[in-house]
Amino acid sequence: MLVNLHVKNFAIIDEIDVDFGEHLNILTGETGAGKSILVGSIGIALGARVSPEMIGKRADHAMVELVFHTERPETIEALKQLDIEPEDGQIVISRKITANRSINKINGESVSVSLIKKVSALCIDIHGQHEHQSLLHKEYHRNVVDRFAGEAAHSLKEEIAEQYEEYRSLLSKIEENGGSEQERARELSFLEYERKEIEDAKLEDGEEERLEDEVRKMSNASNIVESMGKIYECTGDSYEGCANKISQALRYLGDIADLDENLDAMQGELQDIENLLSDFNRTVADYMDDFVFDEAELRQKEERLNHIRGIQAKYGNSYEEVMRHYVEVIEKIDQLKDYENYCKQWKAQKEQCEKNLSELCKKLTKIRKEAAAKLEQSITETLQELNFEQARFAVTVKELPDFTIHGKDDVEFLIATNPGAELNALNKIASGGELSRIMLAIKTVFADVDQIETLIFDEIDVGISGRTAQKVSEKMSILGKNHQIICITHLPQIAAMADTHFVIEKISSAEQSETRIRPLSGEQSTEELARMLGGVEITQTVLTNAKEMKELAKKQKDYS
Repeated sequence: MLVNLHVKNFAIIDEIDVDFGEHLNILTGETGAGKSILVGSIGIALGARVSPEMIGKRADHAMVELVFHTERPETIEALKQLDIEPEDGQIVISRKITANRSINKINGESVSVSLIKKVSALCIDIHGQHEHQSLLHKEYHRNVVDRFAGEAAHSLKEEIAEQYEEYRSLLSKIEENGGSEQERARELSFLEYERKEIEDAKLEDGEEERLEDEVRKMSNASNIVESMGKIYECTGDSYEGCANKISQALRYLGDIADLDENLDAMQGELQDIENLLSDFNRTVADYMDDFVFDEAELRQKEERLNHIRGIQAKYGNSYEEVMRHYVEVIEKIDQLKDYENYCKQWKAQKEQCEKNLSELCKKLTKIRKEAAAKLEQSITETLQELNFEQARFAVTVKELPDFTIHGKDDVEFLIATNPGAELNALNKIASGGELSRIMLAIKTVFADVDQIETLIFDEIDVGISGRTAQKVSEKMSILGKNHQIICITHLPQIAAMADTHFVIEKISSAEQSETRIRPLSGEQSTEELARMLGGVEITQTVLTNAKEMKELAKKQKDYS
């Protein structure tokens, strides 16, 4: 579960530190207080994109840190598979955001954003304010069914994707070569030109680099000769040369070597230096003797280098890329010269690929239909618990006319909200409040399937009130029995169910606004409920209603 949240210099949050509790954590506050910013900061820590504008105006960076704790063996093992070792069951995820980059860490070690996303998927699920709108897109429906189906669907989808790419490649080959004989002749002529140009270039691996070195050397010949001459003088036997000075030193040392046995070793070392210097001086001399500069040779090498670069500019940025292009050209030429035979091969391969795809898609369809039936039942039961007593929910799986990278199924959620009404698409009949309940039902089902420990709901209660709100609150409480729930709400019915209640406030002055969060005691929680019920003026009657709401909620909860 999410144990602690620390946010610093993020939007209008200067610094907050929140310790979340088990079961149902409720966050309330006035509109505009910064509740969604707080949830947004959690999303940022878990790898969401962030704009530099979100850094506080008085700081050069923002920091978000999440501390999770888990004792679930399955979660710990999954984390180990990602090379993450929980320390006493603890995982610390942090992101430091600056104007130019972000620094991402897990348990103090720098990691990629993609790894953070994988780790967070094991620990937490966030429902954003407008996520229920995704229910209006059939692609989401298919993803939900596939996720519910589990590994069986996942592995099949990987096979289908691989086969589909091959299928598309074969279709492209057939289409590309489906022109007239005249068109193929023109293409063959062009390819023969490319083949000849590459062959005539007689490229060699490493030739460009070697020529660059030689041209650079020859272009700077005068500088090289002048400097090497000075080096020869400095290290030679001239009066000012090193060799002369060392010879003098050896003579001086020889005069006194018999006076101290320790001087023998020094004399030997100096002799080695003289020998090394003499060898070096001969090497310099040999280099100068062998160094020949020829203007015509330089022009020849420059022309060859320019030719190589011209070929690479047309066919690839390197020798390797040009050679790969050359191989492709040869293959294409062979195909065009033996067009009929190659067409037969491609068509045969396409037919076999179609057969393989068809078999895989049939298996996936079967798995999807089985999963859809179970999902349909689970969501229907959950919707009934959410005051959707007369609603009928259905998941249809229909065959598409063509293959796709996801298979050959059109998956769609249907609903009938009134008795006797026909099932219809969600985007045609479902209101915002109904979509919220359907999404809550899906999240509830998957909370048990995925065994995610922490669920965050940012205003899942959009568009509901009255008895429905009460039913949603009861469902939240049931869900909180086996999961940690963090919920932002404007509804007192849901807030009353809180096991831990936080209020988010915006403190404003002439210079700035700042978001703060604080936990509420039992009495303070009741007062916050009264505010939610009564608005500006909190009367004794409103306060009494708030107390009764808290007592009723307490009776309904059972975490034993």
